[in-house]
Amino acid sequence: MGIEDVPTLNAALNATSAALLVWGHRLVKKRRFRMHKRVMLSALAVSALFLISYVVYHAQVGSVRFQKTGPIRAVYFSVLISHTVLAVLIPPLAISTVYRAWKGQFERHRRLARVTLPFWLYVSVTGVIVYLMLYRL
Repeated sequence: MGIEDVPTLNAALNATSAALLVWGHRLVKKRRFRMHKRVMLSALAVSALFLISYVVYHAQVGSVRFQKTGPIRAVYFSVLISHTVLAVLIPPLAISTVYRAWKGQFERHRRLARVTLPFWLYVSVTGVIVYLMLYRL
């Protein structure tokens, strides 16, 4: 695997994270708490791998410019800006949410998870969209 393959890997990690988040949400709704814990910790691990891979890639290649023009450029930057702003919030939100569950503070965990999950899911899905727009359009 070469450096040029890393964006595809990152998109796959984002897609995997999104799938795990949806699965974990369904598990908690079914009150399957042990499996929910495993799946959500897997989502956290996959997201951490993404973050490491993303930082290493951009440390080597720098910024990648969006080359398209016209209305698609405005769409791309709208998605990118919302993705980036929320992506900054996800690590502390996700860690705080996991910490609450780890400490047995399940009511606080539940309240925080209601905020964390939609943001984290949005960031994971829009990460794939940014990849598709930047590398596959």
